[in-house]
Amino acid sequence: MLRSMARTSKNTEPALDRETAQDMASAGRFKQIRMIAGMVYRADSKAMPIIIGSGLGTAVILILLGVFVGPLYLFIPLAILFGVLVTVFLFGRFAQSAQYSMIDGQLGAGAAVLRQLRGNWTVTDAVAANRNMDVVHRAVGRPGVVLVGEGSPNGLASLLSNEKKKVARVAYEVPIFEFQVGSGEGQVPLAKLQRKIMRLPRNLKPGSISDINHRLKAIQPTMQAPKGPLPRNIRQPKMPRPKTR
Repeated sequence: MLRSMARTSKNTEPALDRETAQDMASAGRFKQIRMIAGMVYRADSKAMPIIIGSGLGTAVILILLGVFVGPLYLFIPLAILFGVLVTVFLFGRFAQSAQYSMIDGQLGAGAAVLRQLRGNWTVTDAVAANRNMDVVHRAVGRPGVVLVGEGSPNGLASLLSNEKKKVARVAYEVPIFEFQVGSGEGQVPLAKLQRKIMRLPRNLKPGSISDINHRLKAIQPTMQAPKGPLPRNIRQPKMPRPKTR
């Protein structure tokens, strides 16, 4: 099994490793927001002005509507509420984009994205790999079995094909989907992988997912595990929710 990310290369900007993720999880809400804001600023210096400006712009527009349409006392609470909502929404989107840019190209980035899937998913890292550091991760959910490959397109083709055959032998008539992470032809960019998987059709009932996972445990991993970082604990901290009365 591939090792979890314990350190990063000196030649690349460090991503959110396990220690940083734990710091975020244990930090207070305001400190957590400052840490995320710093990450967003490093990824895109224009992001924070856009976020703040959009929230303030939304509030100003609603207040102006209250001045000209009225009554103003009804529009002021709406202006604050929608201004906060727009700010939080954009902040979350930019934070997610910054996270993807920091881990893109690192071994295990695809597994980190799989662990952020919403819903009942079971993710298994590095179910197959070779000496060239081509890796296949597996996720089981309502759509079926999803295989995500990282590495060289030439090496991944055979690796994914072999893993698909192994899964098909035990997961009878279960849909199997294959994705290659990357920027080449036929590959899926890391930033679009989660959206691509969440748009898959829901083919399985919730009760059958555990049965498939039980059958897949019988498959022995065929891999010559490369040594490298695997950012499996990368998680985007929860965005603060605006309080409503």
